[in-house]
Amino acid sequence: MTDQLDFRENPQEANAGILPVAEPDHPRATKSRTQDDLFSFVGAVAGALALDWLLYTKILPFSGTLGFLVLWYCLFLALFAGATAVGNPSQVVVDRVVGAAIRGAAALVFFALFTSIMFTFVRGFPALTHLNFFTKDMAGVRPTDALSRGGILHAVLGSVIEIGIAIAVTLPLGVGTAIYLNEVGGRFSKVVRTLVEAMTALPSIVAGLFIYTILIVMLGISRTGIAAAAAISVMMLPIIARSADVVLRVMPGGLREASLALGASKWQTVRQVVIPTVRSGLATALILGIARGVGETSPVLLTSGASTYTNVNPLQEPMNSLPLYVFSAVRSGEPEFIARGFGAASVLLALVLILFVITRFLARQKVGKR
Repeated sequence: MTDQLDFRENPQEANAGILPVAEPDHPRATKSRTQDDLFSFVGAVAGALALDWLLYTKILPFSGTLGFLVLWYCLFLALFAGATAVGNPSQVVVDRVVGAAIRGAAALVFFALFTSIMFTFVRGFPALTHLNFFTKDMAGVRPTDALSRGGILHAVLGSVIEIGIAIAVTLPLGVGTAIYLNEVGGRFSKVVRTLVEAMTALPSIVAGLFIYTILIVMLGISRTGIAAAAAISVMMLPIIARSADVVLRVMPGGLREASLALGASKWQTVRQVVIPTVRSGLATALILGIARGVGETSPVLLTSGASTYTNVNPLQEPMNSLPLYVFSAVRSGEPEFIARGFGAASVLLALVLILFVITRFLARQKVGKR
């Protein structure tokens, strides 16, 4: 082996026929883009559009915008693969086609999300332009009244209070469940994990019926905001627990072992090493739980009921929420009330975004600070 290396380092001996000089290996550049790639992409898009128009409108007995776009995309991938295959190896062709397909799928998801949000804001824009929409409730306002009367203040406060109570209940329980499954364990850990995974697919109406039966029918508690918060907590708890469990399972075990080797107890390791390390992941778990609970309608309808006035006491009287307000407004059939419903949906989207930003800000890692 040493002689071969010496021969490679002496070109004269290698050229004399003792050992052929090996050509250096060059990695195949699959990520670089050239001018030919740009021309291939543009040509494939234009050619697929022309061929799609010919097939879809003149030859095939099809119609509709959706089918036209789907066929255009399939033809584009085929033409792009053919154009890329000219002068490129098969590995580069596969890389280009798969990359185009993945980017197209991501663009489709973004387009669907963007159009849904824009449709909601456009339909609710007439209501959003009135200040009273944010500062008044619907007490004494009929569905047919003008948009200059009434608002969603009672629904906004109800959603914030109910979600706040649900977070205060589910966050420690969900994180505690995940810590038990990963850091403590025991004979019941598999049973608990199975129950958590099964409850992630629990229908919201079942959660509402469960709280309605336990709190309202059996215990005699009236339909209030605290009952709605309990129903929302049932929906959020398995999401937070399951997500936090995944976050803790992917944490490097060497950090735990190092802490224990330095003499720290199990609780000190969890409190000072595990939780600070996975704090951003726990924030993601909380965000997923909020996303599940903030849009629930049926549990709130069963356990709290709708109201038209402002109520900030979750222990007394019904308490409305934004999803329930949107449900009632959109199905009313009145144009003014429908506009209020889409406006409330726009406010709900903004509220969720604000909660996500606050959660990320509070859980972000601060480098250099412990």
